[in-house]
Amino acid sequence: MSAARSYKTNAVVLRGRQLGEADRIFTLFTDQRGKLDAVAKGVRRPKSHLSGRLEFGNECVMTMHRGRSLDVIVAADIARAPWSRLVDPERFAVFSLVAEVIDAFCEPDLPMPDVYALLTGAVAAIAASDEPRSLIPRFSIRLLCALGLDPAVDCCVRCSLDFEGRAWLDPDAGGLICGVCRERWRDLIEFDETDLQNVRAVGAAKGSAARATVRATPRVERAIETLLAHHLGRRPKASIR
Repeated sequence: MSAARSYKTNAVVLRGRQLGEADRIFTLFTDQRGKLDAVAKGVRRPKSHLSGRLEFGNECVMTMHRGRSLDVIVAADIARAPWSRLVDPERFAVFSLVAEVIDAFCEPDLPMPDVYALLTGAVAAIAASDEPRSLIPRFSIRLLCALGLDPAVDCCVRCSLDFEGRAWLDPDAGGLICGVCRERWRDLIEFDETDLQNVRAVGAAKGSAARATVRATPRVERAIETLLAHHLGRRPKASIR
């Protein structure tokens, strides 16, 4: 049986680009279908009922119509609209990074409810934070976990032995390695005991005993950024310095 031509879904706006004289194509991340591109016809006209609703970062309940190549956004009711907070330059830069990496990592039409929950939580946290940059390490490591790329931080990823107060990040191995497995000629980021405790807390699942709001140490922040870039294959264009 063929799918219904019209459907509703919750979606967060990741980006948009112009199409023709009055249309726009939006990249959305939805709760039902994951990432998808959809066209909003006539949205750039002043009297469009969609104008102002499909802003960057807005979460909307969208009525969609299935098209041959692109689905069409028929209606959008705002569920959460953090745009007035996201226009702050630092918040805008941080959410730009969040949107970029989710767009890059996630395949179209692949439902990923964990990523959708992470995205909506990140948008709310960025909009509310006076230090949004500090949220990037936790978002990054939780995204890797949701994608099945979570780094091993409790024991050596190569030999499974416990760390003796020091460890090194080996992106190629997918996590932390011990001093025995470390290849001396390689320049790897070294963690001390404080960093080890910190990275576990930063990456802790929601509701766990570890404090999810802990701030990443400079070394842990650099390590998570390195790991994200390794899996992405490049540094994010929206990297924040």
